[in-house]
Amino acid sequence: MSFTADRLLLFGATGDLAQRMLLPSLFALDADGLLAPGLKIIGTARSSMSDSEYRNFARAALEKYLPADRRGRMADFLNRLSYQTLDATTLEGYDELAKKVGTPKRGLAIFLSTAPSLFGPTIKGLQSAGLTGANVRMCLEKPLGTDLATSCEINDAVAEAFPEERIFRIDHYLGKETVQNLLALRFANIMFEPLWNAAHIDHVQITVAETVGLEGRVAFYDDAGAIRDMVQNHMLQLLALVAMEPPAHFDATAVRDEKVKVLRALRDVDKGETVTGQYRAGAIGGQAVPGYDEELGKDSDTETFVAIKAHVDNWRWKGVPFYLRTGKRMPKRVTEIVIQFRCVPHSIFAGKGATMQPNRLVIGIQPEENITLSLMAKVPGLDREGIRLRSVPLNIAMPDAFSGAVRRIAYERLLLDLVEGDQTLFVRRDEVEAQWEWVDAIRALWDAEGLTPKTYTAGSWGPSAAIALAERDGVTWHE
Repeated sequence: MSFTADRLLLFGATGDLAQRMLLPSLFALDADGLLAPGLKIIGTARSSMSDSEYRNFARAALEKYLPADRRGRMADFLNRLSYQTLDATTLEGYDELAKKVGTPKRGLAIFLSTAPSLFGPTIKGLQSAGLTGANVRMCLEKPLGTDLATSCEINDAVAEAFPEERIFRIDHYLGKETVQNLLALRFANIMFEPLWNAAHIDHVQITVAETVGLEGRVAFYDDAGAIRDMVQNHMLQLLALVAMEPPAHFDATAVRDEKVKVLRALRDVDKGETVTGQYRAGAIGGQAVPGYDEELGKDSDTETFVAIKAHVDNWRWKGVPFYLRTGKRMPKRVTEIVIQFRCVPHSIFAGKGATMQPNRLVIGIQPEENITLSLMAKVPGLDREGIRLRSVPLNIAMPDAFSGAVRRIAYERLLLDLVEGDQTLFVRRDEVEAQWEWVDAIRALWDAEGLTPKTYTAGSWGPSAAIALAERDGVTWHE
């Protein structure tokens, strides 16, 4: 059932995500006239607050996290907000919450940003209060479990109250402009798609590097590790977008059908195709930082770095390795996709002393959004001593290319899609479970081998074994 919600209910409305992302995103949408005038936003959490106290809380969050040039007048947005104290683990407060929500004219969208352990009790509470009807849709923030079994438990609990067409599983990477531009790059430009296959591409690299350490996520991260925190969701979604077949239409069903085919085609990782690491004390940007064990306050076998050599076993990608790498306390913060093309089959310039390099496409996702294609070009000169060729970058800096457009953070698009009911950039259940199945097999391999993380110095690109993982195939990580 398609509808634009006129009520938005935020669980976890006092949490870090709400302060940093959700409230600033909703304010930005409102400031640009993209939220319907009648949309009411109801926050709920365990903290005891009145409506006015929550509005003051929201104002402080906006002043802290919104750039000064995007703040504008806050009064109209704050008047949309109300608040209801709730202990999500008991049924007692849900009737009062339902009264606060009121009766939507069109529909209710719920954003659930709580610990996964609260998903089940919250669904039961919403059912008891009549907040799961046909005009209600549910959005789930990650993590959606810790393995396939727990993910299925969460999905089963949500499915008791909501059909799949009203469940929105969020992966904020899918809301990033450059991630969406990957689809435009592939499917709106005739020069790329004919080359986007094993005949012309040598390998693919996907890197998600962070300079930060635990940053207050001690308990969660030590239970999750890099593979569950980053690979299972963000990185596999990027891989699926790179490797998917062209969908017949740009809609939720067609796009997600093609992504899940890729995820199901992932070959089980073999022995020697993964490297794990854990950072030790070092320096980031000239500042000394402690090691993971020091931040944690105890010894741990949790990986803060993982590199994986993956394979997609289908006609398009047979024999093309996908190198995935993610870690904390890396030298710089960067998320990028590198498409390394093959060498030309024959160089007509070799007899003239010229050396050639294969073309490379680099898609920068964060912190800089850009696309760089390296092309071979002749160095100017009379060539009396031979022809010289050089790799020349063709750069498309997205902010420069679209200087008049508003640059939005991912949650702005995703929250608006939730309110309007567009699932294209959200993750379907079969995607999530295919991702978990692949990751669980890797973790089972680690357990069987007794694999423990190798140490690396904070401020480096991870253990030397990660360099060797690529270099034994003649591949160098793009840095």
